[in-house]
Amino acid sequence: MRYLVWFIVILYTLISLITWPYGRDILGLFFSSSSQHILTLICALLSLLGLYDVLQKKHTLMRTYPVIGHFRYIFEMLRPELRQYLFEGEEDYLPFSRAQRSLIYQRSKNLSSEKPFGTLLDVYATNYEFISHSIRPVPQADPDTFRVVIGNEQCQQPYSSSIFNISAMSFGSLSANAIRALNKGAKKGNFSHDTGEGSISPYHLEYEGDLVWELGSAYFGCRNSFGQFDPEKFARQAALPSVKMIEIKISQGAKPGHGGILPRQKITPQIAAVRGIPMTEDCISPAGHSTFSNPLELMAFIQRLRELSNGKPVGFKLCIGQPWEFMGIVKAMLQTGVVPDFIVVDGAEGGTGAAPLEFTNHIGAPLREGLLFVHNTLVGVNLRDKIKVGAAGKIVSAFDIARVFALGADWVNAGRGFMFALGCIQSLSCNTNKCPTGVATQSESRQKALVVTDKGERVYRYHRNTLHALAEMIAAAGLRHPCDIKAHHLVRRYSATEIKNYEQIHFFLKPGDLLKDTTDSNFYHDMWKKSQAESFECLTGCFE
Repeated sequence: MRYLVWFIVILYTLISLITWPYGRDILGLFFSSSSQHILTLICALLSLLGLYDVLQKKHTLMRTYPVIGHFRYIFEMLRPELRQYLFEGEEDYLPFSRAQRSLIYQRSKNLSSEKPFGTLLDVYATNYEFISHSIRPVPQADPDTFRVVIGNEQCQQPYSSSIFNISAMSFGSLSANAIRALNKGAKKGNFSHDTGEGSISPYHLEYEGDLVWELGSAYFGCRNSFGQFDPEKFARQAALPSVKMIEIKISQGAKPGHGGILPRQKITPQIAAVRGIPMTEDCISPAGHSTFSNPLELMAFIQRLRELSNGKPVGFKLCIGQPWEFMGIVKAMLQTGVVPDFIVVDGAEGGTGAAPLEFTNHIGAPLREGLLFVHNTLVGVNLRDKIKVGAAGKIVSAFDIARVFALGADWVNAGRGFMFALGCIQSLSCNTNKCPTGVATQSESRQKALVVTDKGERVYRYHRNTLHALAEMIAAAGLRHPCDIKAHHLVRRYSATEIKNYEQIHFFLKPGDLLKDTTDSNFYHDMWKKSQAESFECLTGCFE
């Protein structure tokens, strides 16, 4: 039976060849002459394919099942599309559910996102979450007022930021037209666009939307020939009017603690010029920074960037890992007096960048835990009012925004949500350069399919309609601004008979708690004692 199909195509081919001089074979009653010739050719090719399968030594399956073994690989190739379009449920997260994607598509197209006949969610399922409403709702606030000023007294050019912005995605990972459309939408909607670590391209500047310039470990756009930080190049770029803030990327949620490699065959002349790299060798992003090796040096680097940028807000982004490392950074703030203007917490569920599977699945703290830890630590040393905290990690809806605000966020960034607004269909081909919608590719023919004028408008509408939904939601809760959302407003189901609000679930430090001389033993105090400003290492003997 394993060879049945192969045997049949061989048999038909032989019969056709034998009877060919007579004009018709045994199947001539059922096929026209032209169809018969085509079928004979197909069977002949399949016969040769079966012979190749039996003789080759690479694929055991095809040696065992000649011809029909190829169907396994065909179905495997088509599996993502078949699952997404035929078998995927509304709430199957792969990694974003159909319901989430549909919500973004509808809002970006100005279509109604209302649903009839009640929720599809099981409200009695464990971990179901909701926001507590008020019996005295307030008038809906203007979403244009949902802004936060970033920049403490050490900053000379504070920035008034929307609470909902575009997360870090580089030119190189995204196409030129995708960058154009994102920036066009950001300009129209008055929100910011993070450049990602690939530096500032001409496409980031074309529509003059507000930029957050991200500096990764390779210092693209401000590096010398040895890959080290170049202050003169930085100062020239930072002086651009579109650049509103400077963000040092210490780590990212998709692959914390891992550098990146862009093979030289993928480096175009334009990417090389934007990043300041040669085209003759692989572009390597180190896992760590060369400008600092301990918390004190990081504070010195932040102060240097402030001076070089003429006082623009400077902060850093990280995914939380070892807790004493972040606390060491906070101790360095207290010791030096240098206080960054903002910190962006990237959750491990973030992921516009391609990463090894183990890093994607099993490295880094998820957003909620990382965000709460950063918020609590800053509260515990009386620095929370000086440092604004952003949050990034699978945020696409108004409820997602409300949830992280309840844990201490001042604003949020979204990457994949805005990719969907551009037309991304979650084909999961971002790392192949074959993105079917022209979002994540450098292929000129593919990215031409992305029309900047149309997609820029969709980016703008997705942002506007999401904040409008947030305004409706918090008004129902009796609140006028997202900053009024507190832990007790968010509720989570623990079991079929028990629910708790975030204030009951999570531990919150009080102002100055970590500065008090106390013998209390809890996670925060224990980690605080193990951290040091002079090193990212845990204090010697702290685990003995």
